[in-house]
Amino acid sequence: MQKIKSLMARQGLKSPQESMADLSPVENLRIPSKEELRELREQPIDPQAEQEIIESIEEVYFSNDSFDMVQHELQQLPPELNLQELEDYRDKLKRQQAAVSKKVADLILEKQPAYVKELERVTALQTNLQLAAVICTNARRQLSVSKVGFTEASLGLLANQRRRQLLTGLLKSLRTIKTLQRTDVRLSEMLEEEDYPGAIQLCLECQKAASTFKHYSCISELNSKLQDTLEQIEEQLDVALSRTCKHFDDLHYTKVQLAYSLLGKTQTAMDQLHMHFTQAIHNTVFQVVLGYVELCAGNADTKFQKMQYKDLCTHITLDSYIPCLTDLCKALWEVMLSYYRTMQWHADHDQQETTPTPGDPAAAAAESDELTVDRSYVKKKLEHGLTRIWQDVQLKVKAYILGTDMSNFKYDDFIVVLDVISRLMQVGEEFCSSKSEVLQESIKRQSINYFKNYHRARLEELRMFLENETWELCPVKSNFNISQLHEFKFMGQSRSPSVSPSRQAVLSSSSFPAQEELSLFQQFFQEGNPFEMHIEQKEEETEDVLASNGYESDELEKCVYQDYDSDSDVPEELKQDYVDEQTGDAPLKSVSRETIRSKKKSDYNLNKSNAPILTNTTLNVIRLVGKYMQMMNILKPIAFDVIHCVSQLFDYYLYAVYTFFGRNDMYESSGLGLISSRLRTTLNRIQESLIDVDPVGDTAGVHGPPEDRKEKVPSPHLSQLVVLTNTDTLYGLAQRVVATESLAFLAEQFESLQSHLDTMMPAAKKPFLQQFYSQTVSTASELRKPIYWIVAAKAIDYEQMLLLMAGVKWDIREIMSQHNIYVDVLLKEFEQFTIRLGDVSRHVRIPLPVSNVLWEHCIRLANRTLVEGYANVKKCSNEGRALMQLDFQQFLMKLEKLTDLRPIPDKEFVETYIKAYYLTENDMEQFIKNHREYSMKQLANLVNVCLGSHINKKARQKLLAAIDDIDRPKR
Repeated sequence: MQKIKSLMARQGLKSPQESMADLSPVENLRIPSKEELRELREQPIDPQAEQEIIESIEEVYFSNDSFDMVQHELQQLPPELNLQELEDYRDKLKRQQAAVSKKVADLILEKQPAYVKELERVTALQTNLQLAAVICTNARRQLSVSKVGFTEASLGLLANQRRRQLLTGLLKSLRTIKTLQRTDVRLSEMLEEEDYPGAIQLCLECQKAASTFKHYSCISELNSKLQDTLEQIEEQLDVALSRTCKHFDDLHYTKVQLAYSLLGKTQTAMDQLHMHFTQAIHNTVFQVVLGYVELCAGNADTKFQKMQYKDLCTHITLDSYIPCLTDLCKALWEVMLSYYRTMQWHADHDQQETTPTPGDPAAAAAESDELTVDRSYVKKKLEHGLTRIWQDVQLKVKAYILGTDMSNFKYDDFIVVLDVISRLMQVGEEFCSSKSEVLQESIKRQSINYFKNYHRARLEELRMFLENETWELCPVKSNFNISQLHEFKFMGQSRSPSVSPSRQAVLSSSSFPAQEELSLFQQFFQEGNPFEMHIEQKEEETEDVLASNGYESDELEKCVYQDYDSDSDVPEELKQDYVDEQTGDAPLKSVSRETIRSKKKSDYNLNKSNAPILTNTTLNVIRLVGKYMQMMNILKPIAFDVIHCVSQLFDYYLYAVYTFFGRNDMYESSGLGLISSRLRTTLNRIQESLIDVDPVGDTAGVHGPPEDRKEKVPSPHLSQLVVLTNTDTLYGLAQRVVATESLAFLAEQFESLQSHLDTMMPAAKKPFLQQFYSQTVSTASELRKPIYWIVAAKAIDYEQMLLLMAGVKWDIREIMSQHNIYVDVLLKEFEQFTIRLGDVSRHVRIPLPVSNVLWEHCIRLANRTLVEGYANVKKCSNEGRALMQLDFQQFLMKLEKLTDLRPIPDKEFVETYIKAYYLTENDMEQFIKNHREYSMKQLANLVNVCLGSHINKKARQKLLAAIDDIDRPKR
């Protein structure tokens, strides 16, 4: 079929007959002639046989047009040719050719009508094409005419108009480009004016315009220039942002934040801001400390500028330490205040931005989401930055605190340091609710170091005061109270111990006490500095104390505040003017009404004014306690150490009073229980823990290691100016009264401070404070007994009374109506004692408890002397016992007129002993067992005297044996 199609293509538009006539000779051989075709058609051939013949044709004949059948058949010839075989093979090929030719002829005849019809359609198409060619020719001729007559004229005008419009747009673009090139001048002006939002807005608009004209070659350079300008604006914007770290300005910061929002770098700005704050803290503290170091060094040595901050802090001198610390805190306050105001700015603007704006809802929602993300990031960043910035501040101040050894600071200077740091910690608590552990630990280390040295020096100073103290009364006003002292002013503010004194002073000076307390950041939000207020308030407080401190005159105030050891240099007139408020000997203008009314009573009982009895040393101890409490108040972590040292001040004072006036082995062994077991335990504890028994000599090492002995103080020695052996002064009774009552006054002040100390004491250490008060402070008044016992024992001549009683005859046979002479002598001694007591009271007020103790001791000793005198009697009759009762009743009757003390001490002690003479044997034995208060000698004498009257020898032996049994355990 392919051969047939190719053949038809080569023949062109010819009839089938013509096509058959034009076949090539070779192809003629393959196509049968007309006659043959006719014959083939005429020959009846079986279609099935014909199809079998066609199928028997080799496949290679149907392969392609380039197949060479002749060559193929020649190649198939056998090597030895056989004519018969060749003829048979030829006939086969002819049959195959005939079958193919017949099949082709049938197909041609079958498709001939369709061929003729298609040929007609082609002929019609050719005719139509010729007509179209004629139409196109005519149209082209007409168009040529139109071109000449219309197009070249009219369309030329349109082209010129279009070109004009293009040139007008180009001129507009060139003018815009010219404007863009001149914007750098305006941008520079706006940057100088710090109009950063406007500059950025202008620069972004220029970049947008430049992108519109980017097809111009000159615009590429302008784009690069605008980008550089934008980067320059960002750099200046970063510098402007850093300036807000030290001095926050609301308008300035608003411009900066608006500029960053235009750049779309709100979060980046916040990151940069925190870096600037960190850098500001470092630069600020370094410059402050460097300035003081260079100022103190006195030269412009550049080595300080190259030092690390920590090393630089070690070069601060003691004189410049506090001013530098104050300036340091002021500078850091400015940085933290700027951060606080930054947070406040963002909080205020977040509220303003929450109001919805009209416009496209979708765009507004997208913008709102972006603002929410930015605000959330900024808020978290600022909140996190609080702790970070405060930590940086703490580390810088810690390095400054630990860079100097403060152990040699003056107390007031150290208190100022503590107060400044306390104020700074208060700032930290308000800033980020921090407990300032870093600051607390550093100041605690310095405080403990300072306080140990300070306390050691104060103990030595107290020992010096005590050894030079003449125990003269320091005249103070009758309403004197420790709250009037400068050291206790901080307690009068009714404030929490966690608040620094300066802050409380500021708060207390407010004219609106009921108003809610403002934080430091609220107080100094716009102007001022809390550390400046601190210094000013300290100065005012000092001036107020010096001007009036609750005393009656400037001269007296000097007496109280001077640190000399006694008021012996004060003129007698001054003493009378202020001390003798008790006696009425002063000029009338200085005598109170109570004093005039009290003149009618005995001298030592007229003291209705109750002016405190204290010495300069007592006042110094109270001052020290106030100073120690100030330190505790400001720095609670060392409260226990300070309270322990406060207790040592009281311990040492108590021990000194006891050592000076109460230690006497003879009277301590009297068996009257003058020193209670609690007081004895307290004195032993003080001696073991605080007193350096042997501060010098080779034996010092046996009392403990050097560290322990370093904490101890040598025992004080009484001043040689104090005379305790003079009978006229009742053996230094005035000094004893001043000593014991000043100790009692000191104990009262400690009692009044207990609640305040308890609030500052750590919970785990409160048992120490309770034990100190229960076992030490409360025993102060118990020292009266041993101290005044010595006076009572020497003030009356009890030995003379024993001698007089020994000369009395007691074995009389008749009842006497007249008492013995020794009673009058004893009463005379008591009268003299009363007179001398009155003389002493003219110089020192003798409180009622003191006079009661003195009278109790004297009466107790007199009664025991009476019993001892009665026990010395060898022989005594019933009438003699009656005389003893008469003497004792006479003594009691006269004694009650001399003293108001009721009941008379040991009255039963004497009466019981006298009445025991009348007891029977059995009652006597029971009496001996029950009354251990009498000595063995007194009991034995009682038995011996009764012998012969109502006790026989056998009973005597029995009773003496009972006495011996009682005495044996004691031996």
